[in-house]
Amino acid sequence: MLGLQWENQNSGDCQMLKEIRRHVWDLKERFDRSPWKFRWLYRRGRTPWDTQITPPEVMEFIERTPPGRALDLGCGTGTNAVTLARHGWDVTGVDFAPEAIETARRKAARAGVQAAFHVADVTELDMLEGPFDYVLDIGCLFILDRERRKKYARNLERLTAPGGWYMLYAWMPRPWRGSVWGISPEEVEELIGRWFQKERVVVGEERGHPSAWYWYRRR
Repeated sequence: MLGLQWENQNSGDCQMLKEIRRHVWDLKERFDRSPWKFRWLYRRGRTPWDTQITPPEVMEFIERTPPGRALDLGCGTGTNAVTLARHGWDVTGVDFAPEAIETARRKAARAGVQAAFHVADVTELDMLEGPFDYVLDIGCLFILDRERRKKYARNLERLTAPGGWYMLYAWMPRPWRGSVWGISPEEVEELIGRWFQKERVVVGEERGHPSAWYWYRRR
């Protein structure tokens, strides 16, 4: 009888530990995807995604496309926004980290270009008026959860001009700190395919993990 009680107690303790671990991982994942995590990283200068270099894919697009209105979603410290402005684009950048936006404004001022920067969540863009001829997202969409991706997509549909371009760089799904981050080409198509025509997808790698560039055009 005593052995049975001990076994039941152990079973209950194990179940409790599993629940505690599940809640801890849930809180950790929420923090990893939150503005607070990125603000903390910006304050400490731990921003490996911020290369300070405009990718060749973006430069290729700029060189073959007449300038218009551009929107940089998750613009970070403004490297790509400043590059676009230097090439004659009317640029708006959005990021939820105030530290990043402050740096972006200083960077634009030093470069002698005009660009509008907003501290905002990319899923809450009611303050912006479209249409934009070019929308760029390097590494923002894939960190959003499923519900926030839907809100992002509705903003994208509203703000992109007919015939306008949407360029996305995103991780493919991969394990990351106890969770799975990333978005597959099929998920991107399901999310925005009703409004955008897929023109091109190039799959590559980032530090040994699969990632992809996407070119879509607004229907």
